[in-house]
Amino acid sequence: MSNVFDSDSPTNLAEYSVSELSGSIKRTVETAFDQVRVRGEISGYRGPHSSGHAYFALKDDRARIDAVIWKGTFSRLKFRPEEGMEVIATGKVTTFPGSSKYQIVIETLEPAGAGALMALIEERKRKLGAEGLFDAARKKRLPFMPRVIGVVTSPTGAVIRDILHRISDRFPVHVLVWPVKVQGEGSGEEVANAIRGFNALEPAGLIPRPDVLIVARGGGSLEDLWSFNDEIVVRAAAESRIPLISAVGHETDWTLIDYAADIRAPTPTGAAEMAVPVKAELEAQAAALAARLQGCMNRQMDQRRQSVRALMRALPSLDQLLALPRRRFDEAAAGLGRGLALNTINKRRGFERVAAHLRPDVLSNRIAERRQLLSDRMARAERTVERLLDRSKSRIDRAEAILASLPARLKTQTARSREALANLSRHGDTAIRHQLARARADLSAQDRVLQSLSYKNVLKRGYAVIRDEDDRPVSQAAALSAGSAVSIEFSDGRIGALTTEGGAPPASLKKRSAREAGDPPKQGSLF
Repeated sequence: MSNVFDSDSPTNLAEYSVSELSGSIKRTVETAFDQVRVRGEISGYRGPHSSGHAYFALKDDRARIDAVIWKGTFSRLKFRPEEGMEVIATGKVTTFPGSSKYQIVIETLEPAGAGALMALIEERKRKLGAEGLFDAARKKRLPFMPRVIGVVTSPTGAVIRDILHRISDRFPVHVLVWPVKVQGEGSGEEVANAIRGFNALEPAGLIPRPDVLIVARGGGSLEDLWSFNDEIVVRAAAESRIPLISAVGHETDWTLIDYAADIRAPTPTGAAEMAVPVKAELEAQAAALAARLQGCMNRQMDQRRQSVRALMRALPSLDQLLALPRRRFDEAAAGLGRGLALNTINKRRGFERVAAHLRPDVLSNRIAERRQLLSDRMARAERTVERLLDRSKSRIDRAEAILASLPARLKTQTARSREALANLSRHGDTAIRHQLARARADLSAQDRVLQSLSYKNVLKRGYAVIRDEDDRPVSQAAALSAGSAVSIEFSDGRIGALTTEGGAPPASLKKRSAREAGDPPKQGSLF
């Protein structure tokens, strides 16, 4: 605040800057309304901002005030704000000097009575029910004996211990726990993601897919169980392909997930009892059924044994069964001799009847008939041959006439063929010359490429190629040992050499080089 007075001012009022006035108003408002409770309807709520803060307004039928929930406070809320919800907000009123606006900074938020929450639940229930998410036709039956059970709950509460203990007592199976928050900000998304995550598992994957799911939480107030009324949780439960048991709260607590689940359990322990049968009872029932089956088998065997004995008494003896076949066999054996004799007599009589028809005159007549038939066929054959000879002579005469005119035709055809052959020869020579020219051009181009890529051009620049005893190129010194015979190829030819150890040539080679260069040998000392 400025204490300087303008001498030209007609009044003695103090002069403020805009910042000073805005700061004074801010301090006054925050001092007067540092802790207030406001009841109103949420308006303009679009969820938390990317920064994590939530901006909206509270209104009634005559006024409206802007509100903000900072990120740290928003994460501690027991339920998520929604558009149109009537709430009671506790916080302080402050101003924003940048735009001359005031707002309430909310520290706690609660619904305006349980009736408002129940009305919100009923409205959401009607909406989701109209979509068919609660229809009985969507419900799936629980498997009688699941191999894997998936549990969605908090890993630190007593609920998971009760479920595991109850399953272990009744029928121990493999249990997969997906840890989630069961209240507070983000708990609804975690529960929905857990349900969808279990459904996304492969049946034969590294983590086995559960046969039944249990979504569980202990008891609490309506606000504590609010996450299980979220629309995202209800939709995830309705979309689950795995049968789902809802076990949220106590027997008197109802949430929207209970309507979407395939079955509702009054308590988490009751959910475990619904999920698996009692192993001892199954074993006892199996033992009783096995005993009944054994008794039935014994009684059946006794009845069959008695029936077989009764049938055996009604069957005739072996002698009675074989008496008639034996008699028939004896009668057949006794009549066999007489039958053979009668059969021989009958065959002889038949032979005599056939022999009576075989007289010499009959055979002579048949031979004469066959000879006459053969003579007729030979005469017809001679006439046929004569006709064929006449036809052949006619064909030969026509062929001779054609052959007589053939030289003239051949001469004409030969002249034409020679002319066509001359034309083809000229065209062929031209095509061969063109083909040879193209081949020479291609060969020259390839030769130029070959010469440009040849290693001999590299040798002309002062390089050499080392080859081993097998005439293979050597690219590394490690491939040769001392005393190896090598050949060195230069641009103008090859020379032989022996390899030594180290980089310097041996003294013998130096002396040999010196002698070859023409240096006179030095005289040694006599002493």
